[in-house]
Amino acid sequence: MTKTQLRTADLVSRYMELTKEIMPALARTSHTSWPVRNDHCFQRIVLDTVCRGTWYEHIARPAYKHLTREQAVQAVALCDDIISGAVDLAQLNRQSLNWRGKISAPE
Repeated sequence: MTKTQLRTADLVSRYMELTKEIMPALARTSHTSWPVRNDHCFQRIVLDTVCRGTWYEHIARPAYKHLTREQAVQAVALCDDIISGAVDLAQLNRQSLNWRGKISAPE
């Protein structure tokens, strides 16, 4: 089944599995250079990237209950790209923190 055939609920479930279980486990084992380890950090980074800003300014809380189909598709694809190394998690983290005013703009 392709992502276009999956229901939104299935995509959200996959996003939750990736950010709550798979990515934290990878951060503790094979992807030890990742700048974050906790599930909520992965969720922050992924959702901020999907929203191109602080996610809770764009999505009602709790986010997993309010993701649109397109946002869920993007979130799953981004998680897959982070895991494969196609996207730099450290850079996404810096951008997320910048949107939140926690650090200055990345160079």
